Amino acid sequence: MRLLSWNIQWGRGMDGRVDLARIAGHIQALGEFDVICLQEVAVNFAGLPGSLGEDGVAELASRLPGHTPVYAPATDVPDGRGGRKLFGNALFTRLPLGQVWRHLLPWPADPALPSMQRVLLEAVVESALGPVRVLTTHLEYYSRLQRRAQIEAIRALHAEACAHARTPRRGEGEEGGSFEVFPRPASALLCGDMNFPAWADERARLLSPFADGTPAFVDAWTVLHGDRPHPPTVGIHPVDFVDRPECFDFWFLTEDLAPRLRAYGVDAQTAASDHQPVWIELV
Repeated sequence: MRLLSWNIQWGRGMDGRVDLARIAGHIQALGEFDVICLQEVAVNFAGLPGSLGEDGVAELASRLPGHTPVYAPATDVPDGRGGRKLFGNALFTRLPLGQVWRHLLPWPADPALPSMQRVLLEAVVESALGPVRVLTTHLEYYSRLQRRAQIEAIRALHAEACAHARTPRRGEGEEGGSFEVFPRPASALLCGDMNFPAWADERARLLSPFADGTPAFVDAWTVLHGDRPHPPTVGIHPVDFVDRPECFDFWFLTEDLAPRLRAYGVDAQTAASDHQPVWIELV
């Protein structure tokens, strides 16, 4: 099972050009992936630098054949022309897709800083490992208050999912109705642009144990490489939001999946976005 995560900056490369064909082509050049998680995917957002209002979900789906797209917009606002402009996270999978959740994350007021609504996309996929939840998000950059609240919400949602896995809910009525029960397993993989470096206390909080025995998350890089520094995923190419290369983009997984982890990769070369793609492989 191979999974990739990448903040694609709505397809805008370091050359300032929005090119979703370049994004899809680069993903395919990196190999075959069962699940592709992308952050900063825009639809009809012509105000973004370099954008002509592309439908990022549709364009990427057309260039990733065999993958089912799932979109979770965090921002959904009028475009001033009678339509809507959307900005959020997307998941593309070639595995059978189960239930999907789109969780808007907390956005406590912090008016001195710029910020935007954030979302956690959660989807169950049927893999050779069994059913697994894949979660992808993009946490707030400017506001530490909001980022910490979002981490607590992710932990609470994970604990809720694990409670469902322990004691599945009862259905009602005929199969196929709105109360039909679908798996929501405890085993999970969480990825995305977390907007904190690997040494930050936010990472430690996200990985901290749960008092009720909920399986904790572990850092995929640490599972394979121990205390070695994380490879950077931002700042390899000059950007204005970090003053040195840092790791902002992670793969975390529940403890039960750690023995199955076999590979972790970062493409440090591509300049197709201001972040680098990160992938893992499990067996």
